[in-house]
Amino acid sequence: MLSNTAILHQIRRDQVTDTCRANSVSSRKRRVLTPNDLKHLVVDEDHEMIYCYVPKVACTNWKRVMMVLTGRGKYSDPMEIPANEAHVSSNLKTLNQYSIPEINHRLKNYMKFLFVREPFERLVSAYRNKFTQKYNTSFHKRYGTKIVRRQRKNATQEALRKGDDVKFEEFVAYLIDPHTQREEPFNEHWQTVYSLCHPCHIHYDLIGKYETLEEDSNYILQLAGVGNYLKFPTYAKSTRTTDEMTTEFFQNISSEHQTQLYEVYKLDFLMFNYSVPSYLKLE
Repeated sequence: MLSNTAILHQIRRDQVTDTCRANSVSSRKRRVLTPNDLKHLVVDEDHEMIYCYVPKVACTNWKRVMMVLTGRGKYSDPMEIPANEAHVSSNLKTLNQYSIPEINHRLKNYMKFLFVREPFERLVSAYRNKFTQKYNTSFHKRYGTKIVRRQRKNATQEALRKGDDVKFEEFVAYLIDPHTQREEPFNEHWQTVYSLCHPCHIHYDLIGKYETLEEDSNYILQLAGVGNYLKFPTYAKSTRTTDEMTTEFFQNISSEHQTQLYEVYKLDFLMFNYSVPSYLKLE
């Protein structure tokens, strides 16, 4: 007898499969995954698990948990690991570091999971984190200056030099600008889950949701056989991006831009069963 949770995850898996089939860009020109496509897949050898991390979807805490799982006793409490430690790439092993046969073996036999979030809420979360915080100077320099230069008429010299006051409207205009897509892949903080984790090529066993983060995370830890001594860290973050906040950010976006932006993230909406937000004025 399948538990309700198991059935829920089956429904989520089917939704991904159906979306991939209905939008079968992949089957017509079936792209072979390259090692470079696998750099978001964190491998835990000891518990035979693979986690595809998606920035802005509790990925810091999941990386901390993976460090506990792969640390062989080095860490016991995920929250004792400083956040910046969790993002040091040498602290976790990713699938692109293996040989092709090893990659195939792990993809076939390990339990694979990822966590998703409502796409526009994730986008606003990324914008708030990367463009409204004064300390994120590397993002301001790398992306902010480019966005200001491209999207702002009569920008001041200071804005062009610092790039630290990007407006959400300018960020959206940058994302839907065909030039951006041609120039380089999106940064991982606003890249689609579809492109980061390749759910049409990799068959994920479990799809966790940000909205049910704790239940889904602890269910995965239970399946991994570590649920009795490891719980997913709970935290009440007052600053976290909510639906109301996202609604507000989209108020000033023209319906034309909203429509174009929805097209960019459409597969994520469909694949993970998020309905079109009620605040959108699509054309």
